[in-house]
Amino acid sequence: MTTNQIVLASRPKGIPTLSNFRNENVKMPEIKNGEILVKVIYFSVDPYMRGRMNDIQSYIEPFQIDQPIKGAAVAKVIESKSNKFKPGEVIVGMLPWSQHYICSEKEIKKIDTSIAPSSYYLGVLGMTGLTAYFGFMNICKPKSGETVVISGAAGAVGVVVGQIAKIQGCRVIGITGSDEKTNVLKDDFGFDETINYKTTKDISKAIAKICPDGVDIYFDNVGGDISDAVIANMNFQGRIALCGQISLYNTIEKPIGPRLQPILLTRSVLMQGFIISNYQSDFPEGIKQLSTWVKEGKLKFTETIELGFDQLPKALLGLFKGENTGKMIVESQMH
Repeated sequence: MTTNQIVLASRPKGIPTLSNFRNENVKMPEIKNGEILVKVIYFSVDPYMRGRMNDIQSYIEPFQIDQPIKGAAVAKVIESKSNKFKPGEVIVGMLPWSQHYICSEKEIKKIDTSIAPSSYYLGVLGMTGLTAYFGFMNICKPKSGETVVISGAAGAVGVVVGQIAKIQGCRVIGITGSDEKTNVLKDDFGFDETINYKTTKDISKAIAKICPDGVDIYFDNVGGDISDAVIANMNFQGRIALCGQISLYNTIEKPIGPRLQPILLTRSVLMQGFIISNYQSDFPEGIKQLSTWVKEGKLKFTETIELGFDQLPKALLGLFKGENTGKMIVESQMH
């Protein structure tokens, strides 16, 4: 049996291109005792993957040249030599960009598709939802009536943070990059106000106008100039969760921004970075709460689904052009 996989062909300098990836057809080994053969249905495409394309030390190992890109995926069990998994069951795990894969029992876990569609386990009921939940609840510690600003608000994490903030009784302002996305945030996800940063000349002034009493919480998905503008409007004892810096991921030379320490110091603002694995022991609690909100209809989710396994590189590049609303997913489309 053979399968298709997508490997890292070369390391990008600055913005990645399709030439950094290569599609290969490879022969699969025989399945051994305790192993499970799966066929991937959905692949998660995430901004952090860009960092793994660089050969630098970080919180997670870099991808290796000529080896498959790896990320969260939902798959169906085709054949099993494990008594823990049966053919037909749907699983989630960190899997390579490969249409088929032979897993160990430790790599995957079953999912309950009666709660939500299987793709949600890559989004609101997966790492995306957990990132939003723990970053917002544990670092930002919201109180009812507070003002929350979210950058990258129409992205996978942003739409979840905004809704959790509304559940907590906060006023929510989302920053995004198109009028279409600002409408989606207000109409579909209940954001109170939005800012299109591409058509706003002075973001700091726009925030000051929308938030005359200042900003209590900032959930930062983008970094760069947008974050500088928000932080200038932070209130005394405000909280900032550093979740992502997508505006800087493809830069070769990092820009020198304003010195933020005086604002953090004089206004007693807490700024904390985090990675989701910090909260691994609490994942069951997070999934339980997120699942409850989904079942109650308090937490909605949106996906941008690209069709076809070979669209994976294009979908990843699309994240950095703002081509997604909500979670970027590739459906393998193999029947």
